[in-house]
Amino acid sequence: MKNKKIPHLIISFCLFSLLLLSSCATQPPSRFDQAQQESVAAGNKNTAVDKNAVKGANFNQFFPSNSGNYQRVFTQEKAGFVQAKLKENGQDLATLAIFDTISNPSAKDDFKNSTDKINGFPLIEKGSNNTAVLVANRYQVSVRSANSNFSSEQRKEWLSKFDLTGLSQLK
Repeated sequence: MKNKKIPHLIISFCLFSLLLLSSCATQPPSRFDQAQQESVAAGNKNTAVDKNAVKGANFNQFFPSNSGNYQRVFTQEKAGFVQAKLKENGQDLATLAIFDTISNPSAKDDFKNSTDKINGFPLIEKGSNNTAVLVANRYQVSVRSANSNFSSEQRKEWLSKFDLTGLSQLK
């Protein structure tokens, strides 16, 4: 009788040990965790939108209007942010955006050492294809080239077409 219990005890102990070891093992990050880590490492700041952020629809009126061969097509609108594509004859030239920095105040830090201005607002180059201004120490307005043919000078020209003075009055 004793001999029959020993194999059951050994099997039970082995199963218990396997369960214990597998529950203590670290799991590799899921593909979503890994994507989040890569996004943050690339400089994306995925912060929550502040409850006092301006509604995205309130920014639309400050974007440049369609004119000639140029067309502005809104692509994204949410609290604190609006984005539009600038197209010429159906081809994407640039992405235009307004962002309320109240949700990410550190975004304003990039403008502290700015020496250039557009309509009195500090201007910076962000990398090789993005130009931005900070309006009323709160709203970041940017133009990002969709291709290498859309130059820094063209980005500055389109930034000056925004109603920056009107945007500075927005509360």
